[in-house]
Amino acid sequence: MACPAMANGNGSLKNLKLNDTKGKTITCKAAVVYGPGEPFVVENILVHPPQKMEVRIKILYTSICHTDLSAWRGVNEAQRAYPRIFGHEASGIVESVGEGVSEVEEGDIVVPIFNGECGECSMCKCEKTNLCERFGVDAMKKVMEGDGTTRFSTVNGKPIFHFLNTSTFSEYTVVDSACVVKFLDSDHSLSHKNLTLLSCGVSTGVGGAWNTANVHSGSTVAIFGLGVVGLAVAEGARARGASKIIGVDINPDKFIKAQTMGVTDFINPDDEEKPVYERIREITDGGVHYSFECTGNVDVLRDAFLSSHEGWGLTVILGVHASPKLLPIHPMELLDGRNIVGCVFGGFKGRSQLPHFAKECGQGVVKLDNFITHELPFEEIDKAFDLLITGKSLRCLLHF
Repeated sequence: MACPAMANGNGSLKNLKLNDTKGKTITCKAAVVYGPGEPFVVENILVHPPQKMEVRIKILYTSICHTDLSAWRGVNEAQRAYPRIFGHEASGIVESVGEGVSEVEEGDIVVPIFNGECGECSMCKCEKTNLCERFGVDAMKKVMEGDGTTRFSTVNGKPIFHFLNTSTFSEYTVVDSACVVKFLDSDHSLSHKNLTLLSCGVSTGVGGAWNTANVHSGSTVAIFGLGVVGLAVAEGARARGASKIIGVDINPDKFIKAQTMGVTDFINPDDEEKPVYERIREITDGGVHYSFECTGNVDVLRDAFLSSHEGWGLTVILGVHASPKLLPIHPMELLDGRNIVGCVFGGFKGRSQLPHFAKECGQGVVKLDNFITHELPFEEIDKAFDLLITGKSLRCLLHF
C-alpha cells in the first residue's frame, strides 16, 4: 500500500486518509543507514502494521539531534546495528493502533518519545525518577519490545533495525504505546513544528533546569555547550529568573543567538589563557549555583564541575557520553560540598507531564521559535546533517 497524502506545510491534516492503510503493510520513504558513517540512503521500505500495544505514526516533521549524529557515526561500537533507521525527534498523527491500545486513536496528534512511560512499573510509579523499566532510553535496543522483531524491512524483505524506541527518519514508524504522547489542540497553541522540539532537545534542556536543578530566582548558571540542549537550559534558567547565565562554547557564532535566549555572559575556551572554571569563579564570586554539561566530553565535564561553588554547587550532566572514559572527579572533591547528577529527558515523565509543558510553551514561558533555524525536504537529510556538523543550525526540520 503506497503512502497517502501527508499534511500540508501549515500542519493541517487535509487529505490524510487513514483508513486506506489500516492493517496493511505500507510502502514509503525512509533514510536507511547500512554501516557506520555511511551515507543515508533514501529509499522505499516496508512498514508493517502495529502489533499488540503498538502504534503506527505518520510522521509530519522530524529533526536531527547530536545523538543521531553520534549514533550514525557509530562512535560506540556496542550500539551498532545495521541496516537501521535513526531519528528520535518528531511530531506526527496516529495512522493505526494495535490490540490493547486505548490511550491514543487514529487521527490523534502525537509526539514519539525515546524515554517511554508505561505507567505501571515501579519506576513509573515513583516520583523520584522519570525512567521506565521496560521502555526507558536504551541505545542498544534495536527491535520491538513485544515480540523481539522489527516493523521495518527492505522491499526485498530484509529486516531493518529500530533506534531509540522511535526511528523517525521514515514517513511512517511503529512505536510502543508507552512511547507516544498525545496532544489535544485545546490544551496548547503550538504548531506541529514546535511540538517536534518537545520530543528531545528542548525538553531535555528546560527540564534539566527546572526539574533536576530546580534553578531559583537570582541564581547564577554556567552552561557548557550552546547547542539546542544548552540553549534550552538557558531558556529554562531565564524563565526561572537566574541573574547571570554564562554560556561556554568554542563557536563564537553561537553567542549572538544565545543572547536572545537569556545568556548574559560568554566564554570561548580558546580565548582563555587560564582554565574556564577559574574564569567562571572570578566573575561569580567563587562559582555558580548550577552548571550544566551539554557536550558529552569528560574534560568539559570536569570544568563544569569545578566551576560550581563549593558548599552548594550542583552540576547536571545532560551530554551523551559515548566514550568509555569514566568521571574525571576524585571522591574527595565531593567533600567540598559540590554535587553532580545525571539527567535523562529533562526529568520529564513523557506521557503524563509533557502535555503540561507544551501548554507552558504555548503560553510563552519558553520560546520555541528561535530553535528552528532551517527547514528542508526529507530527501535533503544529508544537507541537514552537514548543517548540524558545521554548527550552522540548531534544529533543521525535515518534512515529507
